[in-house]
Amino acid sequence: MTQTLEKRSDPPSGPRSPGRDLLALARNTWRGLTSMRTALILLFLLALAALPGAFLPQRAPSPQAVRDFFTEHPTLAPLLDGVGLFDIFATPWFSAIYLLLFVSLVGCLVPRTWEQIRGLRAPTVAVPRNLSRLPHHASGADDRTPDEVVEAARTRLRGWQVDVREEPGGTRTVSAEKGALREVGNVVFHMSLLALLVGIAVGKLFGYEGNVIVMADGSEFCNSGILAYDTFRPGVRVDGTELAPFCLDVDRFTAQYRPDGAADSFAADVRYSDSDALADGTPPVPTTIAVNDPLRLDGERVYLLGHGYAPQFTVTFPGGEQRTLATQWEPVDQRTFLSQGATKFDRPGVTDEVERRRTQVAITGLFAPTSSGGSIVTSTYPALTNPEVAADVYQGDLGLDSGRGQSIFAIDQTMVDQGRLTRIARENLVPGQTIALPDGTQVRFDSVKEWVNLQVSHDPAQDAVLVAAVALLVGITLSLTIKRRRFWVRVRPLGDDPGPASPSTTDRRSLVEIGGLARTDQAGYGEEFERLRDDLLRPPNGGS
Repeated sequence: MTQTLEKRSDPPSGPRSPGRDLLALARNTWRGLTSMRTALILLFLLALAALPGAFLPQRAPSPQAVRDFFTEHPTLAPLLDGVGLFDIFATPWFSAIYLLLFVSLVGCLVPRTWEQIRGLRAPTVAVPRNLSRLPHHASGADDRTPDEVVEAARTRLRGWQVDVREEPGGTRTVSAEKGALREVGNVVFHMSLLALLVGIAVGKLFGYEGNVIVMADGSEFCNSGILAYDTFRPGVRVDGTELAPFCLDVDRFTAQYRPDGAADSFAADVRYSDSDALADGTPPVPTTIAVNDPLRLDGERVYLLGHGYAPQFTVTFPGGEQRTLATQWEPVDQRTFLSQGATKFDRPGVTDEVERRRTQVAITGLFAPTSSGGSIVTSTYPALTNPEVAADVYQGDLGLDSGRGQSIFAIDQTMVDQGRLTRIARENLVPGQTIALPDGTQVRFDSVKEWVNLQVSHDPAQDAVLVAAVALLVGITLSLTIKRRRFWVRVRPLGDDPGPASPSTTDRRSLVEIGGLARTDQAGYGEEFERLRDDLLRPPNGGS
């Protein structure tokens, strides 16, 4: 007989809905993004993306180091700058990794944390059917009744989470767990990590940093707006119009150096007035700012980042007008503080614009706090012991009215190239010496002042970040050091046991079975189980 098999055809499916496909794609994408594997990959990518910041100078904290890198590597530096390696933490690709990691952690940690919290509130696991299959187990007869054994177990397991249950036939069980703080540590660690990321994000949104150079001669700095700073780096949601007001007077700077020129300590004596003092008109409060010891007030932190020297010059013009000015010069050698800069003078009292521009004076060159002497000035020690300046004096149009910004540490080279600014003198000067220019102008090197570089930082989430970081360490310590273990006891009356080990003449005796299971791979539970076994399987009269 021939049997014909016909293939059953599935009914034709209707057209797939684009909305359903889009929903499925979004659901699968969210599941993939919020998986623990994705979070770990993004965390690795974030660490990898931040790695160049440890080897390359960054514009935010070290703009001078970035300029030096461009000078030393004129070909490589523009290529690295094209992908943002000199400002890594502000690049779109780093922000994208950070944002994806944040979303992944939220979607991954919140449900997992909730499950762990529910697990902490759940009852202990019931006693397994066959305790002899556990890694740690033992059994034996006991002269006590099941109730007495259970009560002894409850007393011995004080500090454990204990549940007593009834089974058919008069059998009683004890389920105990210990080490729940391990799960608490996991919860604390995960939530602290999330809070840490939130705190960092809030700081980037609403925080700011600003740098300002202040002369250490009683000069004042007030946190009145962004124009008070030399450089200002606002957060995304900061426009610089609502800064916390405070004022700071820098009275003196002191530095201690070792014989080899290495810095031993830096400190600045200041007087400050916070917002309340400014409103009440109370006198400023004196204090000292040192390296790694900032001034904290009104949510701001004022750090001492560095210092330098400001040669003071007096220019006497042919008509008798005088101007005295001390401008900070930039250190070019951090070991000896050999510095370069430009001190610029505009002739006072001249109403003729052409004449005023023709008689402007600039003093540039090198300054040595401890000069080596000789015709070529260099510095041998960073302290101010033998100051000398190698001065180039320029006269002409400095370009101060050209509308182009120019560095305070240099003259406008385009004015020199156009012949509108000319070098007319070059001499080495010590304090008190004077250069006479051909038109009768006198340039005198008076003395040297010191300046300090202050950084004002505002981070509204700094306290939260600190708490989150401490909680993270506490959580991971609990998670790594505490052992999660379980212990079970089953007690049956021997009078109901037909086995050969059951003496039917003694109804008070019980058969006690115990078992233990460590939920971690850490060693040490074997010894603890043996102590529990010795305590619980020992009859009251001391027999074995």
